Amino acid sequence: MEIGFNQNFKYKGVVCHVQTEDGGVNNPVITTHIFKDGGTIFASRRASYADAVNATDRDEQVKRMMREQTIALLKDLKAGKFDHLIERNKE
Repeated sequence: MEIGFNQNFKYKGVVCHVQTEDGGVNNPVITTHIFKDGGTIFASRRASYADAVNATDRDEQVKRMMREQTIALLKDLKAGKFDHLIERNKE
């Protein structure tokens, strides 16, 4: 099982970090956060995979969900959906 994805990048002059984590079978939730420099979370998304905990291909499903959720949140960022949060919290 993949533990998570982590990536640093710059967006509109702000250093950002995207982090996606798997809570594991005892907490079957995938959580993705985008942080701005300084560690402030300005965007998050969560998804349960409780219905896949006992699936024979659970690991593959979870990896796919993690990738898809990370990409979806980054697409929202690129589309400007969080710009007001970045500007408001710019240091």
